[in-house]
Amino acid sequence: MSFLHSKTFKYIKNLIIGLGASAVLIGALFKIMHWPGAEFWLPLGMTVEAFIFAFLGIIGPEPDYYWEKLYPGLDKYDADIQPLAAAGGNALNAPEIEEKLSGMLSELQIMSKSLSSLKALQEVDFSGTSEQIKAMSNFYGKLNEAMANLVDSAEDAKQYKEQMSALNRNLGALNHVYGNMLAAMNPNRQAV
Repeated sequence: MSFLHSKTFKYIKNLIIGLGASAVLIGALFKIMHWPGAEFWLPLGMTVEAFIFAFLGIIGPEPDYYWEKLYPGLDKYDADIQPLAAAGGNALNAPEIEEKLSGMLSELQIMSKSLSSLKALQEVDFSGTSEQIKAMSNFYGKLNEAMANLVDSAEDAKQYKEQMSALNRNLGALNHVYGNMLAAMNPNRQAV
C-alpha cells in the first residue's frame, strides 16, 4: 500500500487543508477589521491555500468506491472483468440465484399487498361515524325505555290478574251468602 493511500497521509492532508483554510479566514478577518497583523496572516493563508490546491491537483482524486478490488481491471478500459467470487469458485449458480430472486419477489408481493391494505384503511371516510354513534346511542336509549315500560306493564298485568282472582273469590263468596239468604227467606224453596 502506498503512502498516498495510508491513513497517515489522509490525516496530514486534512490537517494541512484545515490549517490553511483557518489562516485564510484569520487573515481575511484581520483585513476586514483593519487590525494590525493582516499583512502577515492574509498572504500566509493565501500561500498555504495555493500550495494545497497545487498539491491536490498533483496527487489526483481518490476514488470513492473501490470496485476494482471486487472486479479487478475495472479501472482499465479494455480489461477482461470477472468478479472475484466467480474466479474463486464461490459464485452462485443460476438456479440458486433464481430461487433466491423468486423468494425475494414473493416477499415483495406480500409486502405490497399489506401496504395496499393499509392504504385502503387510510382512505376510509370516518366523517359520519360520530353521527351514526349518536343515532345508535339514541336508539339503545329508547329501546331501554321501552323495555322498562314493558316490565312495568307486565307488573301491572300481574296485579290486575291478582285483583281479578280476588274479585272472583269475593263474588263467589257473595253468591253463596246471597243463596243462603234467599233460602232463609223462602223456607218452602229447596236449597240449591
